[in-house]
Formats: sequence, C-alpha cells, structure tokens
Amino acid sequence: MDTSPEASSLAQGLRIVRVVVDREKAGKQLLGVSQLAAELDMDQSRVSRLTQELCDLRLLERRERGPFRVGSGFFALAATLNTGWLRDAGAELEALVAATGLRARVSVRDGFRVILLLASSNDSRAGSFVQPGMVTPVWCTGAGRALLWDHKQHAVEVLLSDVNFVGVGGPRAAHSTQDVWELMVRDKKQGFVAAVEEFEHSIVEVAVPIREAQDGILASLSVLGSSAEVASRAGELADALHQAATRLGSARAGGGA
Repeated sequence: MDTSPEASSLAQGLRIVRVVVDREKAGKQLLGVSQLAAELDMDQSRVSRLTQELCDLRLLERRERGPFRVGSGFFALAATLNTGWLRDAGAELEALVAATGLRARVSVRDGFRVILLLASSNDSRAGSFVQPGMVTPVWCTGAGRALLWDHKQHAVEVLLSDVNFVGVGGPRAAHSTQDVWELMVRDKKQGFVAAVEEFEHSIVEVAVPIREAQDGILASLSVLGSSAEVASRAGELADALHQAATRLGSARAGGGA
C-alpha cells in the first residue's frame, strides 16, 4: 500500500497507542520501549522515536523511564470525539447491529488509505485487529469506495497512480485503477457500494457516504457480513445505511462536533 514515511508513522503510531490502551483497559502489565518493539515486531529505535512524539502530544505518558500509559491528551481527544455527530454515530452503529445483525463501521479517508473511526460493539473487541485507527486500502473496501463517491475518473487515476495493487485485498480485489473505476461506475448505478470479497475472503461490505451539505463527503458508513448474510439483501441494507447517513450528516450540519 502506502510506503511514504508519513503514512508508515501514522499507522505505526496508532498501533502503539492501541496496544497501550488495550493493555491498560485489560489491567495487563504495561510495556516499555523494548517490550513494545517486541510486541509489535518493530525496530526498537523507531518505537523509541514514535513514543517520544506520542508523549509530546500527550497521547501517551511515561514516568522516570518506566512503562507507557495513556496520556491526558488521549482522554481529552476521546472526550471531544464523544460529542456531536460522532456520539450519534455510535448510537447509529448499534441500531444497525440490532436491525441487521451485521457489523457496522464509520470510516474516514487519508489519501488512498481508509482509517476506521468507529466500529460497532460486535466488531471492535479488546485484542481484535479491528480497532479505531485501523488502516485499510481505499480501492478494495466498501468504506473506501464510498469515500471516493464524488471523484471523477481522472481524480481516481491520480489518487491511485502510485499504488501497488499486487498482493493487496481479497480474491475479487481490483488490480488496476481501471478496475477500480469500473467498480465505481457499477456502484453509482445501484446507488451504493457493494464490495464482495474485495478485502476479506467470503466477506461483503455494503457502504454509503455520509454527507455534510457544505463540505461534501464527511465519512462513510458501512455494514459487513458473510456472503450468505449480505448478498441477497444488499439493497435493503443500503436503504438503512442511507437513512442513518442522512441523520448523521444532518447532525454534523447542525453544529455537532
């Protein structure tokens, strides 16, 4: 996927924060630099640099060269995110779970990466790789293509010009920018994205954009399940997603954080 230093640092920094948060929530022993490096299979010098930056941002804290714990900045950020439309998004995700029995997510885009912002309770569990901050490709996920919904063909080609498609995604993932565009043309005809086995084997993701009137696409809303759970009712699921996305877009436009 993305090999730029910025993308790598973002993903690795989020992984470090996730490990620290999960261990503290679970009451497990906290870790120092060398232990984090071993846990994440990362170079120790890189972990040292990234944790220092995270401490500078107050997302982590460390006393007298002891283990890392969650910093005050993390809690301040969490409190900010738990207001307005994002607070409403959590409720909408759980409502989708109750109505569909599927996993549900809210995601945002960073270049040709998708960053998971919120996941439903049946999707994001302690120890699971599905956690806020998880990074996936924009071209072979339903959430990703929903975030590209307003892009013209040339914009898609420019965005994905440096992407290496080889070895990324599931058995039906796109292997070129032309493949991605053809999928988007198909998606637009049906009014929603249906990514069938494009990122994970046997998994279908149905997704729609969340729009804010003045700022265009704010995020994407999606549900995921097995082919048997999703394929025959993709249109019905899309209707539920569109309704929830409209409510969330209205909440954002109404001044929510």
